[in-house]
Amino acid sequence: MTTAQFDPAATIRVAAPAKINLFLHIVGRRPDGYHLLQTAFRMLDWGDEITLRRRDDGAILRTTDIPGVPAESDLVIRAARALQAATGTSFGAEIGVSKKIPMGGGLGGGSSDAASVLLALNRIWGCRLPRRHLQEIGLRLGADVPFFIFGETAFAEGVGEDLSPLSVPPAWYVMAAPSVSVPTAEIFSDPLLTRDSEILIMRAFATHTTRNDMQGTVCRKFPEVAEALVWLSQYGAARMSGSGACIFAPFDSKDAAEQVMAKAPQGLKVWVAEGLDRHPLQSWVV
Repeated sequence: MTTAQFDPAATIRVAAPAKINLFLHIVGRRPDGYHLLQTAFRMLDWGDEITLRRRDDGAILRTTDIPGVPAESDLVIRAARALQAATGTSFGAEIGVSKKIPMGGGLGGGSSDAASVLLALNRIWGCRLPRRHLQEIGLRLGADVPFFIFGETAFAEGVGEDLSPLSVPPAWYVMAAPSVSVPTAEIFSDPLLTRDSEILIMRAFATHTTRNDMQGTVCRKFPEVAEALVWLSQYGAARMSGSGACIFAPFDSKDAAEQVMAKAPQGLKVWVAEGLDRHPLQSWVV
């Protein structure tokens, strides 16, 4: 959609891409209990879709139901209200969410939805907040939200908010979603979780052996994740994303990835997605 075509009063549909963590190391813990991380975020050309329509009465309404997620606790509603509070705008919005990204899958679904709402409403409402300000609002909603607003493949530190652009090779990914939802808080609170990984330098991380420090804990608690990893590891360098439960393996071509997908065991949800270097809405903010 070009600037000339953009109508702030029209109903629009925007993408909310999923993400994967190419690696995830826990390098410490802050006094407030938050874990300090190093990770590499990459988006996928696959994810949710958000529908938005501006309202002139200030009301924020969700037009679709999401099982198990009341509207008042939904990150898309909270994101819209946070932007209202930060700008004092008199506008409201109707927001619909078409979900593909599994909840509790480690693919950043709720965070991506919130980021796309912030990016889109910032434009629809004419707020003109810069990217950095939107990232600050997003961080109050969730640690992954700033990455999606950042809008490109990134090396991340801190709790995930300290972001630097990162160049990685093109890849197609076989994605697998075991039929479990992993509660992030439960994994972070596990006493056996590794919390002292060596701190890496961004420019050298590709030459280091990396991993997902949460993977062992998740596999111990959720055998479905361990089973999916065993299957996908036969064909590539399989790894869990985020706090799970979804796993992925990179391939050089779509054809190679689809050949592996065709071998998936019955009952395991599997699909293919391409790595995405730029967020579809990245140009909507500076």
